[in-house]
Amino acid sequence: MADVSTPTHIPVRRTSGTWAVVLAACTGQFLVVLDVSVVNVALPSMRTDLALSASALQWVVNAYAIAFAGFMLLGGRAADIYGRKRMFLIGLGVFTVASLAGGLAQEGWQLLAARAAQGLGAAVLSPATLTLLTAAVPEGPARTRAIGTWMAVGAGGGAAGGLIGGVLTDALSWRWVLLINVPIGALVLVGATLRLVEGRAGDRRRVDLPGALLVTAGLATVAYGIVQTEAEGWTAAATLVPLLAGVALLAVFVLVEARTAAPLMPLRVLGVRAVSSANVAMLLMGSATFSMWYFVTVYAQSVLGYSPLQAGLALIPTSAAVVLASKLAPRIMVRTGAKCLAVIGVLVTAAGFGWQSTLGIDGSYLTTICLPGILMMGGAGLASTPLATLATSGAEPEDAGLVSGLVNTSRTMGGALGLAVLSTVAASRTAGSGAAADVTAGYALAFRVACAVLLAGAVIMLLWLPRHRTRVPQH
Repeated sequence: MADVSTPTHIPVRRTSGTWAVVLAACTGQFLVVLDVSVVNVALPSMRTDLALSASALQWVVNAYAIAFAGFMLLGGRAADIYGRKRMFLIGLGVFTVASLAGGLAQEGWQLLAARAAQGLGAAVLSPATLTLLTAAVPEGPARTRAIGTWMAVGAGGGAAGGLIGGVLTDALSWRWVLLINVPIGALVLVGATLRLVEGRAGDRRRVDLPGALLVTAGLATVAYGIVQTEAEGWTAAATLVPLLAGVALLAVFVLVEARTAAPLMPLRVLGVRAVSSANVAMLLMGSATFSMWYFVTVYAQSVLGYSPLQAGLALIPTSAAVVLASKLAPRIMVRTGAKCLAVIGVLVTAAGFGWQSTLGIDGSYLTTICLPGILMMGGAGLASTPLATLATSGAEPEDAGLVSGLVNTSRTMGGALGLAVLSTVAASRTAGSGAAADVTAGYALAFRVACAVLLAGAVIMLLWLPRHRTRVPQH
């Protein structure tokens, strides 16, 4: 496909400044991404306080991720049909209330239910944040800069999770990693209610409920199977049954979507080269970069002896790298083109993973955490903005929310799959040993495999991504 420029969007009457849209969208995206990682350093305190089992502790993270990924397509389509502002407010409201419930939980099941509800709210909220931006900001350099800001804030949320979680857990308690969302969410709800105006891209069709249920059940079941691999292995019935069942549900979903009059995900969307190729690239990149935070944080604490707070502080340069690169990406992209910058970003990320795979039990902070981390996340920041731009520029206006949800689903599902696979790779090397040398060797192997995945992704991107150049802004 030669032309992947964004179609003229449906005009939306604006009575509030574009800055209000950008602020609301970026704050919502920051909260959504933050809660993927912020609980990690608080898990030991949660386990002690609520007497959680090892498996229940794992689901504190997975309940959020599975609900988030499973309902994202439904959230994206709902934003197109029922209105971006409405779904933004509903998603943020559910997320905020669930955060309050999780912070006040007195039993383990209450915490897990709250985390799943947070994921549901995030799945509605996240696609609405990007569609608010693309509807409010005109096509061209301004939209590219807005998407770059959105990507930078989202990346910063994920990057800051460890530091914020460490500070709150050490200074207050684990409950505040959830309760901190409540005042922020309440403020954004009030501001968004007053300053945003409603807009929708499509007609008031019904949501494709059978399709929504099938894709959500399919993705959630596949994600559950992936989660089981670390404890049960890839050949156990506890892994294979949900994986196969999830694939079967997704196959039925495709059949239903091909026959329904108003599908949740029109298959023609995946026929657009920009959309399909950018989402595959996002999935591959997410499979590596999501796991980086987990492995580096555990390595710093378990092998190098860092405290949770010290581990969070150690990752500040890495966090700054992804935010800075995401902000610089729009400026670079007007000269290199989206495809070229995306490939360069993934190659830089692969170089960082290759360097990180040389980590040792007595490694220095500079050479085993700081500099490799800057390369890994700096490259990811460079690649994410052009990939998101390519995906959204290939969508029709009425499909903007759907494609936004698909981008986030690809990244989140890629992260869940990647962490499960790479954890299994690391476990195969450690063979159950908790010795520092064995843990380090396992993590090194995981980083080498991630590097190989990224290099393969770069080749796929070179062959599949369409070319897309943006105009240099005139000053």
